[in-house]
Amino acid sequence: MNKRILKLAVPNIISNITIPMLGIIDLGLMGHMGSESYIGAIALGTMIFNFLYWAFAFLRMGTSGFTAQAYGEKNTPEQAYNLFRALLAGGIGAVLLIILQIPIEKASFYLINGSSEVETLAREYFYIRIWAAPATISLFAFTGWFIGMQNAKIPMIISIVINILNIAFNLLFIFVFGMKSDGVALGTVLAQYSGLLMAIYFLFKKYRNVFHHLNWKHILDVHALNRFFKVNSDIIVRTFCIIGVFTFFTSKSASMDDTLLAVNSLLLQFLMFFSYFIDGFAYAGEALIGRYLGAKDLINFKLAIKKLFHWGIGLAAAYTLIYFVSGSFILKILTNNITVLNQSESYMIWVVLIPVASFATFIWDGIYIGSTASKAMRNTMLASTFLLFVPIYFFLMPIWGNHALWLSMLLFMAGRGVFQTIIAPKSIYRLIKSEE
Repeated sequence: MNKRILKLAVPNIISNITIPMLGIIDLGLMGHMGSESYIGAIALGTMIFNFLYWAFAFLRMGTSGFTAQAYGEKNTPEQAYNLFRALLAGGIGAVLLIILQIPIEKASFYLINGSSEVETLAREYFYIRIWAAPATISLFAFTGWFIGMQNAKIPMIISIVINILNIAFNLLFIFVFGMKSDGVALGTVLAQYSGLLMAIYFLFKKYRNVFHHLNWKHILDVHALNRFFKVNSDIIVRTFCIIGVFTFFTSKSASMDDTLLAVNSLLLQFLMFFSYFIDGFAYAGEALIGRYLGAKDLINFKLAIKKLFHWGIGLAAAYTLIYFVSGSFILKILTNNITVLNQSESYMIWVVLIPVASFATFIWDGIYIGSTASKAMRNTMLASTFLLFVPIYFFLMPIWGNHALWLSMLLFMAGRGVFQTIIAPKSIYRLIKSEE
């Protein structure tokens, strides 16, 4: 089982690790521009697109779970229908984002409290990067489908190429053409469309047979669409809670001052770095749990859950040690701004606690998604958001300031894992019992 997990997890880890590396390089480039405003502009612009794109995360997660179960059942037509349904939903969503870009921009900056300089740069970033929406959203669907088909290598190749191209474009636009945060946005647009072309190429090369099942009557089957949107509506609610928490975190950071915004943006990279790494095992969980559930292979279903948690515990211990020993050194790579570095030191304790607090929820997310247990996943997210994050922040903020913001974030992550563990017997293991 460990070999099966690693076969899926390692390519996903390689894919995911390029994403925070890109973010680190972008922040590093902006961190050496001589002003915190460029870091803040990237942070606010990225926050807006996280809000927009995370709303479409259901295309990756829902498609992965449904496709993995169809793969386990050896149901080739349904494998194809899952891809086409996801691409259709994503295409409609992308067109709406393009059409509504002006009101989206107005609403976003109405809600965000940043300095005028940061907001001006962030608006420029927004109006360039929004044109990547069709490519970015379509790639969610393709990635989820490839993972559900037990193929993690193709998303890995696409992700590596996208991020290498993104970095290359950023360096070109910043150092050759003299652009700044706008160059980062343009680099992202070009890289995303390059990735979409690669996904289409691999689909034709490896899975040409899916086009034999391009049957709109079955793709638009009412029963299948109801199930598709029921599961995905739960995932959307769950995703909006995450969006809300991270948007709130960045917005409150911006309302304090530009330096704390820069500090929190840099420290969040530690959470992102760990999350993308351990998500490799969560993605492996999606593929394997869905496959074994579809095949009614209950022995391997149980074994996969056990082994996934072994890997999660090991990674949490390793990253806690890395952050404890090397956290300050990593910060100095990200920026040479003395003011930002000095203030960051006060909050490094929260960075060290990130892996232990959050590993369980990442592993459980993969298991819940593979099982398409979306309602339970939604409920645990709502509980963590409104019973932990929100009340703890407002109660402690007057006393602890920015420390209260970080404590709320860590308890939000830890609470999700605890709640998911508590309800697992009913929401996950009942699937096993119902088949026995």
